Amino acid sequence: MNKSDPSLPPLALIAGPTASGKSALALALAERTAGVVINADSAQVYRDLAIVSARPSAKDEARAPHRLYGYRDGADACSAADWAEDAKREIGAAHADGRLPILAGGTGLYIRTLLDGIAPVPEIDAEVRAAVRATPTAEAYAALQGEDAEAAARLRPSDTTRIARALEVVRGTGRPLAAWQEESVGGIGGSVDLRPLILLGPRDWLYARCDGRFETMMSGEGIAEVEALLERHLSPALPVMRAIGVREIASYLRGETTRAEALAAGRQATRNYAKRQYTWFRHQPPRDWPRVTEALDCGTMSDALALLERGRDG
Repeated sequence: MNKSDPSLPPLALIAGPTASGKSALALALAERTAGVVINADSAQVYRDLAIVSARPSAKDEARAPHRLYGYRDGADACSAADWAEDAKREIGAAHADGRLPILAGGTGLYIRTLLDGIAPVPEIDAEVRAAVRATPTAEAYAALQGEDAEAAARLRPSDTTRIARALEVVRGTGRPLAAWQEESVGGIGGSVDLRPLILLGPRDWLYARCDGRFETMMSGEGIAEVEALLERHLSPALPVMRAIGVREIASYLRGETTRAEALAAGRQATRNYAKRQYTWFRHQPPRDWPRVTEALDCGTMSDALALLERGRDG
């Protein structure tokens, strides 16, 4: 990873697990730099999930421009490629206005697609795709172990979506997904002065914040959001229906669990998600990207802002 290049247009990036303080830090940076906060969280793109996705409040959005929050309907699935194109447009608009674009979010696939590009995988034959998608996850995973062992080793056996994608690619193209990813195109990483910061606070602090966050999701407003989603009878395979919290609150609304059981399940699901994100952001981004490993308080916030404003000159 090259050092900061001030001759290129700047792009700040604040990434990390859920509940790590990304939104608060992004807002503080936007106020200090006349910046624009651009969402990089896959759940927060949907207008259906303001409370359940912990989107910035209307009060916070009034303090600085926010983009790509709640801008898509839940019935319209947003892929990483879709989001990356939208993000490029918003980053360009911020630069044109003389503002600092500030990416804030925890969806590693979104961030990687934007910076590194997307693999030029050809269109998969419809019959191949249909056959793979109709295969039970356990069978698909077993097949993937035989046809693309490297991909199988990277994925959780329960990761239905990614298992299916890896299997359909190797069957439809004769090449593993990793081989296509090595040829990724369209990334903007080399055309911006990237100023990244990864928030990796202490796990006990993070998990306590996750628990508190799901308590908020189980409020009247959060329950109403999920109730409205259920009334639309959307496909359970859509990303909006698989967002953390939706399944647990839906179970409560259907009378399948008590409020206490739904709350416990939602807290656990949020912590599990944060743990996966923590592991990804700890190991996947380049080693020269600064990491903040303390809890994000007033003092840490000042240090983090200084890192973001200075860039990676060292």
